[in-house]
Amino acid sequence: MNQKLDDSKPIFIQIKERIEDQIVNDHLKEHEQIPSTTQLVNFYKINHLTIAKGINLLVDAGIIYKKRGVGMFVAKGAKEKLLGQRKDMFTDQYVRPMIEEAAKLEIPESEIMKIIKQLKGSDY
Repeated sequence: MNQKLDDSKPIFIQIKERIEDQIVNDHLKEHEQIPSTTQLVNFYKINHLTIAKGINLLVDAGIIYKKRGVGMFVAKGAKEKLLGQRKDMFTDQYVRPMIEEAAKLEIPESEIMKIIKQLKGSDY
């Protein structure tokens, strides 16, 4: 896990997203315990309430669940739920605007696909 946080967005959101990334990348699996709030506080050197706020967002979203007195664990189906959310976000933030701009530029679908295949085959 990367220890650096930045000013691009609130820290509690960055904590939430880092835990989500660990789930999506299979570093944390279903029913596996996530690092404790204390461990995260010590790792990031930030306020306990900031960590708790990020974790509570994940609990509220059904991505992790609490076992009283034991800790927090990855919920069943969390990875699939996160992947679905990220695919929807990808479509809204990247694909839809690309298609709209291509339409303005009168770029046909076949040319868009050709460009994507070329980029995918390259090292960018």
